[in-house]
Amino acid sequence: MPTFDIVSKVEAQALDNAVNVSRKEITNRFDFKDSHVVIDLNKKDYIVNLEADDEMKLRQIIDVLINRAHKQGIAPEAFDLSKESHPSGKIVKKELIVKNGLKQEDAKKITKLIKDSGLKVQAQIMDDIIRVNGKKIDDLQAIIQLCRNANLGLALQFENMRN
Repeated sequence: MPTFDIVSKVEAQALDNAVNVSRKEITNRFDFKDSHVVIDLNKKDYIVNLEADDEMKLRQIIDVLINRAHKQGIAPEAFDLSKESHPSGKIVKKELIVKNGLKQEDAKKITKLIKDSGLKVQAQIMDDIIRVNGKKIDDLQAIIQLCRNANLGLALQFENMRN
């Protein structure tokens, strides 16, 4: 019976590369000359700590980071931009949380989407993975297309396709 897994994960090395390239690009830019900029990655918790002189420079740093991460193969949806920046003295700080793994409520949303599609497949939640199996590979490919086209706000990957 054909199966595949739906996951949402970010490679630590790709994220580290994106942060390093962003840091290098920002330090070489003329508009950031002589300004306070910190781009720091907490690899254990998947959190990027950002500091800048003002809100505008912070937004530019975030744009550069997301563009560089996208070139490294990390989807822009993997970054949680919901947390507000906060001033700390003369600088502005922000924590960018990188979503790694499917949360239970997101997994339930995806399985509901799959069950409501009407295709003859089964979806089961296994920790932070959703395993989908069905009799036809065409049905599984339709589920992949359905998940890609649904605006879930998640960076989804589809792996372990087996016959």
